[in-house]
Amino acid sequence: MYKVLLVDDEWLILDGISSVVDWSRLGTELVGTAQNGLEALAIVEGHCPDIVITDIRMPGMDGLQLVEAVAAQYPWVSFIMLTGFSEFEYAKTAMQHGVKHYLLKPCSEESLVQAIEEIVSEKREQADQERFVQSIKYNLERVLPHAKEYFLKELVTNKTYGAKEWQYFDELFGVQFQSQRVRLLLVEIEGEHEYLHLFAVKNIAEDIVHNPILSSTVGRHVLLLMEDKPSTEQLFGMIETIRTTFAKYYRFDLTVALSESGELTHARQLYTQTLVYLNHRFYLGEGSLIMERDIAPQVEPGLPEFEYDQERLMAALKAGYWQDAEAELGRMFRLLSELRDDISKTKSYLIQIFVEVIRLSGPVEMQGYMNRLPQMIETSTLQSFQQFVLAIAKEIALSRYEQNRSRQSQMVLQMKQWVERHYREESLTLQAVANDIYMNPDYISKMFKKETGEKFTNYVMRYRIQKAMELLEQDGHCTVSALAEKSGFGSNWPYFSKMFKKLTGYSPSEYKRPPMV
Repeated sequence: MYKVLLVDDEWLILDGISSVVDWSRLGTELVGTAQNGLEALAIVEGHCPDIVITDIRMPGMDGLQLVEAVAAQYPWVSFIMLTGFSEFEYAKTAMQHGVKHYLLKPCSEESLVQAIEEIVSEKREQADQERFVQSIKYNLERVLPHAKEYFLKELVTNKTYGAKEWQYFDELFGVQFQSQRVRLLLVEIEGEHEYLHLFAVKNIAEDIVHNPILSSTVGRHVLLLMEDKPSTEQLFGMIETIRTTFAKYYRFDLTVALSESGELTHARQLYTQTLVYLNHRFYLGEGSLIMERDIAPQVEPGLPEFEYDQERLMAALKAGYWQDAEAELGRMFRLLSELRDDISKTKSYLIQIFVEVIRLSGPVEMQGYMNRLPQMIETSTLQSFQQFVLAIAKEIALSRYEQNRSRQSQMVLQMKQWVERHYREESLTLQAVANDIYMNPDYISKMFKKETGEKFTNYVMRYRIQKAMELLEQDGHCTVSALAEKSGFGSNWPYFSKMFKKLTGYSPSEYKRPPMV
């Protein structure tokens, strides 16, 4: 709604116009009336109307003086002048203040409404134009930085651009390309992250590295192109601030490649340089700052190739001996790290080791491990791939250990059951048990000791004495010789008596059943 102020020194005119005009239908609101220019000026200052309908002849400050005063401070206010026939030529002097609408008194309701409608229409059209202009300006302000970013990114990454393109964009964006020395930062976020995190890194970097020539996302990286003004130490400080700030809010680490200094027209070569640096995170690890000095030379001819004892590793995994397997894998990865061979060659070794390890798993598990390999070999560092392989190898080794242990437990159970059936036989020996279950006696002896914590012969002796104790509890008058015979000692009752006392603390004749509580 447009606000209207009505000014006339005649009360009847004020009251008549106020009550006759349907203000809301015209899209207006009558905010006040005044009977002279001074009173009107006070209302203008308090309510800031959009339209003033005023008489010319008034005491104190007349209508022309009011127009002049208001136009000086509130140039957007529109006026409708009410004037008599004799004053019309005089009223034209108000045109210099932009007054366009004049009505002869007494004016009709229709003429006044028409004048108000024209002014409202003009104001609405002007408002639409202003909104359109502001929209265009706003959109340009939004688009130009992105256009600058896009074209500069093309200049850095597109090898077909040359001197003409540099000159064109120099004129377009006002960037002094010639004779500038620059450095590039290429940043990679470690771990699974969303695309918006790249923009977070970009915004943080822009705040810390003031006024970079370019800051943009390029694929899964953030690229900063800056003037070579800060010292290397200052750059290190900025990079560390970027990393710590981002980690504080998003819990991700950043790996950063910093190029050497070069001419801005050579920015594409510097960008390629940072890509090479960033690849070496494979050896240097996640969260590194990588520069030219960190890139190790290729392995010199004559140095030993990578070798590892495959049979030793596989034997440890098959047996379930995780500590031995872990030590062998650790030795392999240390050697790969020290050799610092071509990355693709090193990855081929890693795939070979990985496949050998997972072959010891079941078909379903092996397929699951293979499905994880492409992403790991593409994105991981040597250290993270080592952790990946170690975790899988440990799963396989422990699974093998449990399988072996289960077989050993079953074998030991068979040996105990054999003793239960044959303990009365004086000829019960480890060899007899081994022959019965078709196993090597030395092997089953070791497995029995490992599983039960005691030798097989000691277990047989304890079992026979336990059975003799049970016989005494059933029949306290049983002779020692009979006990020896029934417990597997045959006729060697002196040896039976000796072992009985050694294990129970009593001779067979002294042993009594404990009293019931």
